[in-house]
Amino acid sequence: MSTIKKIFPVTGMHCASCVLNVEKALTTQKGILSAGVNLASSSAQVEYDSELISLNNIKKAVTEAGYNIIVEEDAASPEKIEAIKLKSYKALRFKTTLAIVISAPIVIIGMFAMNMPFANYIMWALATPVITWCGKQFYIGAWKQAKHRKANMDTLVALSTGIAYIFSVFNTLFPHFWMKQGLMPGVYFEASAVVISFILLGKLLEERAVANTSTALKKLMGLQPNTVSRIKDGILEEVIAIKDVKPGDQLIVKPGEKIAVDGKVTDGNSFIDESMITGEPMPVAKNTGDKVFAGTINQKGSLYYLAEKTGDNTLLAHIIKKVQEAQGSKAPVQNLVDKIAGIFVPVVMSIAIISMIAWIELGGNAGFVHGLLALVTVLVIACPCALGLATPTAIIAGMGKGAENGILIKDAASLETAHKINAVVLDKTGTITEGRPTVTDICWKDDADTALLSSVLYSLEARSEHPLAGAICSFFNNLDTQQVDIKFFDSITGSGVTALYNNNIYFAGSGKLLQQMNVKIPDALAKKADTWTQQANTVVWLADQFTALAAVAIADIIKPGSNKAVQLLQSMGIEVYMLTGDSMQTAYMVAQEAGITQFKAEVSPTDKANFVKELQAQGKVVAMVGDGINDSPALAQADVSIAMGRGTDIAMDVAKITLVSSDLNYISKAIFLSRKTVRIIHQNLFWAFIYNVIGIPIAAGLLFPINGFLLNPMIAGAAMAMSSVSVVSNSLRLKWGDLE
Repeated sequence: MSTIKKIFPVTGMHCASCVLNVEKALTTQKGILSAGVNLASSSAQVEYDSELISLNNIKKAVTEAGYNIIVEEDAASPEKIEAIKLKSYKALRFKTTLAIVISAPIVIIGMFAMNMPFANYIMWALATPVITWCGKQFYIGAWKQAKHRKANMDTLVALSTGIAYIFSVFNTLFPHFWMKQGLMPGVYFEASAVVISFILLGKLLEERAVANTSTALKKLMGLQPNTVSRIKDGILEEVIAIKDVKPGDQLIVKPGEKIAVDGKVTDGNSFIDESMITGEPMPVAKNTGDKVFAGTINQKGSLYYLAEKTGDNTLLAHIIKKVQEAQGSKAPVQNLVDKIAGIFVPVVMSIAIISMIAWIELGGNAGFVHGLLALVTVLVIACPCALGLATPTAIIAGMGKGAENGILIKDAASLETAHKINAVVLDKTGTITEGRPTVTDICWKDDADTALLSSVLYSLEARSEHPLAGAICSFFNNLDTQQVDIKFFDSITGSGVTALYNNNIYFAGSGKLLQQMNVKIPDALAKKADTWTQQANTVVWLADQFTALAAVAIADIIKPGSNKAVQLLQSMGIEVYMLTGDSMQTAYMVAQEAGITQFKAEVSPTDKANFVKELQAQGKVVAMVGDGINDSPALAQADVSIAMGRGTDIAMDVAKITLVSSDLNYISKAIFLSRKTVRIIHQNLFWAFIYNVIGIPIAAGLLFPINGFLLNPMIAGAAMAMSSVSVVSNSLRLKWGDLE
């Protein structure tokens, strides 16, 4: 058995029923073990036995179902898929714009100028391109559903607009048919055109929301350089393509360049920024024998390293794969409107036909006329406009409210899902903490000249290349400390720096450096440093050739509002977890200060994603909050992914919700916004459905035997319009009130 798991792009899908059709077409094939279709990413994740089914057979099965799956490697390249999506979006945008532009004069004529010469013919001429070209996808979609004996929103749109259009054409060409019956021949071109325009606009907004799903993957792939310098014959450098690197090749990386593949340092020393992999802010010292990873950035000196893992085997490639799999997996949220329509459409069709038959049988001489009018009126009043607008108008209003409050929401599914969140997983660095080393305290020797020594320490660190030096420089810069002219500055690799000032030798660095130089540490300073170390602070020392003069505590401090934000989430009944790649001691101190009782330390990017999976397996709806590239697999795996606005571009691209502020209190605001939006959606759907429950029986003629009332199709069209107005008005309520 040769099992392969692969993600294929799928085109032609535009509703939840399409997803089910493609899945059914795939899973019924011999040799396919599982298939999950994702509408948002337009992809199918298929696990199949290559000995039992070929790629051509997979393509044939999906094509026969009325869709297209791209199985060819060349055609499925990210660039070509992006081009297909862009072309489709532009075509939809043009159709939507054209439909709206054409529909506007039809509405004006239908409402205010029905008595003008040739009014019906002008509206017919204008409505025809909207129906036959702008809205043809709905008729094609309805036909596909009919072939599978199913119905969805396409079916409802096609039936209502098609019947209204054909009925209007008949009344335009043969008005005397109705006049002989003593009835006025009404036309409903404006209803058919406006419905098409509204639904197209909704689909355009949906397309725009998911248009950037591949951006994160492209940026992740962009972390890896296209070329690399390889050592040839032990001396010469040659520039080769990254794809040509093989395990065992000797490579060189210069300051500012990216590591091309995973490997081991063979010569040189430097500091490597690994934050895109680990999420930790402090660059890591690298010496001979140390591991380096693809996508990380060399900061200082040149490094020679031996390629060990290349291509799809690098750590970066594994992160990319995790994001692809999580984004390509099937979303848990289903399209509520399509579910309702799947039941609602056959019922409406049945009622319309039964109404017509009942009128023909029981209506006497005018039975056929009343029956035909009842058929059209039922289909017109059951127009899906209110149902179709119920969700998107609330979503648009909710997203607008979020944007006003610094909460940027990428798609409707996340806004809908966020109200169910009962577990929030927080990354530590940059999310709970500030994400950068900061001086938290400084302690001087009792008799030290602090003004002079501050200037000396500032001058030493200003010349240092160590990542912690920047924190000390920022500290003294904020105190307006002045630098002094130091002499004979020298860097002691891995330990610190030294220089001469006023005939005194000064050292700045780690405790290890002071031990090497046999420098005495006063008891008060030693005690203070031990306390800081236990609190997970890094200690930097200043000393002369005889004694330690000062100790500086440096840490990634917790954000001011983190504790309050955690308490607020917990008060909402949400469990809060913290994950970090940092040490257990550091994790414990941060978690304690933030008020978090459940945390994990020393976790990798894959561990974070697996932890989210574990929570999901327990039935929890999980929100992942992070700001680094290392968080991207977990962000993609989570039910709702939230990125901090000051984080990496890739974290923000993977995440469905981005907080412009770095304040964690905005997480609870986003959840509250979701709860409020979902409540409005449910209200909209309820009233849209109730409107149909009441309106359809009246349209069928239920009141005629009681009081002789028979609803005119034109009044039905007006009622349909009013239902849409009420839904939009209700959605606009989201713009009022606070998010708390």
